[in-house]
Amino acid sequence: MKKQVSVSFLICGLLFTVCLLVANIVAQKLIVIHGVEITAGLLIFPITYIINDLIAEVWGYRKMRLIIWNGFLLNFFAVVVFRLSIWAPASPHFLHQQAFAFVLKSTERIVVASFIAFLFGSFLNAYVMSKMKIMQHGRHFSVRAVASTIVGEGADSLVFFTIAFSGVLHHRALLMLIITQTVLKTAYEILALPLTNYVVNWVKKHEQTNVFDKEISYNPFKINDI
Repeated sequence: MKKQVSVSFLICGLLFTVCLLVANIVAQKLIVIHGVEITAGLLIFPITYIINDLIAEVWGYRKMRLIIWNGFLLNFFAVVVFRLSIWAPASPHFLHQQAFAFVLKSTERIVVASFIAFLFGSFLNAYVMSKMKIMQHGRHFSVRAVASTIVGEGADSLVFFTIAFSGVLHHRALLMLIITQTVLKTAYEILALPLTNYVVNWVKKHEQTNVFDKEISYNPFKINDI
């Protein structure tokens, strides 16, 4: 008998990847909110961590590992397509080549920093969610959602800004960027908690699924174990 694919899981996986791709595109723009300068990616990137929490909580670390690698590979594919589109000779009727390239092209250093930071942050977030769920016997979802975000987003910001801007920015400026990004992303998670709690409880009830990750491998590269 064929294994049925969960529609809820499929939608969560798609949302995770779309939010990741969109965040990396709009991150080129700097915006100011209440006097704080941030990238526009902050408007949507924290949603990937909320979905990470949801999938890890409902379907477990194995399924989240699959989604993380899927997001990573599709993001890599998008970067390749962006580069090919920029390098392809422009039509004489296309008058916006410089703007097109400016928006879609990041430096190699930024791309590498983004990829590595994404993997570190996402896997740490899923790991903390999984471990804390067992320790808390499935209770206090909100506590582990916030704790995992602090760890995951903190690692993401630390790795990204260290790789991307070491030697470019003063270490104090780097530290402030890391702290500011982590605090803002965690605040985003806290503000979204009522909705996240509702969705998690609804999905558990609808799917009749509530996985506890006992006796599994947390090796991020063991993608055949799903």
